[in-house]
Amino acid sequence: MLKTLNIPDLTPKEEITARIDKLRKGMVEKGIELAVILQNVDIFYFTGTLQRGVLVVSAEQGPQFFVEKSVYRAGMETPLDIIPIKRDKEVKDLLAEKKMLHGRCAMEFDVVPVAICERWKSLLGKDRMEDLSPIIRDGRLVKSEFEVAQFRKSGEIVERVFEKAKDIIKEGIREIDIEAELVAEGRKWGHQGFLRMRGLNQEMMNLYVTHGYSTTITSGADVPISGIGVTHAIAQGASVNTVKRGIPVIVDYGGGYNGYITDETRAYAVGPLKDLFQKPFEVARDIINETMDTAKEGTDATEVFGRAMDRVKTAGLEEHFMGHGEGQVSFIGHGLGLEINELPVITPRHRMILKEGMVFAFEPKFIFPGEGAVGIEVDFVVRKNGLERLTKTPLDIVYV
Repeated sequence: MLKTLNIPDLTPKEEITARIDKLRKGMVEKGIELAVILQNVDIFYFTGTLQRGVLVVSAEQGPQFFVEKSVYRAGMETPLDIIPIKRDKEVKDLLAEKKMLHGRCAMEFDVVPVAICERWKSLLGKDRMEDLSPIIRDGRLVKSEFEVAQFRKSGEIVERVFEKAKDIIKEGIREIDIEAELVAEGRKWGHQGFLRMRGLNQEMMNLYVTHGYSTTITSGADVPISGIGVTHAIAQGASVNTVKRGIPVIVDYGGGYNGYITDETRAYAVGPLKDLFQKPFEVARDIINETMDTAKEGTDATEVFGRAMDRVKTAGLEEHFMGHGEGQVSFIGHGLGLEINELPVITPRHRMILKEGMVFAFEPKFIFPGEGAVGIEVDFVVRKNGLERLTKTPLDIVYV
């Protein structure tokens, strides 16, 4: 049946066990006895399936995976034992039978609505809940080799899409038409269809094609380049703007395979690039090359940001770096995983020592009001002696 359904790379039992063991260790350190996990991505991370239910983890006794629907599919996908339930109210009685209701209880405060948290407090007979989200996010920081293998397959889709882009982009074509063909190309090579982002009102498309003026329009999204979109109801992404000569076309693509997200950007140009964009592009490429030469396990993420900013200031481009005006963002890199906004974040403020197995996107970009933008984004795995790329696509501007 598994072959018939063509389910890729199920999460191995030893992987699930290691993740839950790490969670239990973090719970013990924080004095938490019981964890109630409801969010889709967290359930997938700790069980290997995305079926509807609730995962309860006891620091002493381990996981109890209650599934409402689909019990059949969950049984094919998870190595954990499944406890079928018809409604979540059954969970309390089943936990009481196992004597698992004592001690402090925690939930994912960063993603679980207050109303649901209050309901589970009442359901389990608890006066209060603790926040489980820091333990989960820290536990997901360092990726296993199984996870890195999923990133690589996601990166292969990115490579295919960037290769296809040079055959599609031409003078006069609309951003939205480029996007349509590239989204289809990614799906043909196995893209999962959408990306996940953690937090309230966090929405992101898997592909942004922007050009000229549309790259300079800011939005409420915490990104340097968001695009105009085709409707104010979304207010980001490709528009009906058409490609003109000498101005970069920015293709920012999020690969997605087996849940794991890669996020890279390349610049394309019809004809020779205008002088305005040439120097900033060279600075962006220099920043990436210098980062690859200096960053490794043990490097403080603030040092990575500091070196990049020094290069930007030397070039006199700080006004345009990572946005302009109210659209300027404070980071140059962000963690990747099952969600596109994981840790680490590369900023001047958040001190975090890089460890082997961390995965992050690094994106030096420059935006010029009313003119356009240029930049690069590349994904790295932190290793003991340096940074390892997740894709093989060259960093250079592609001239079409």
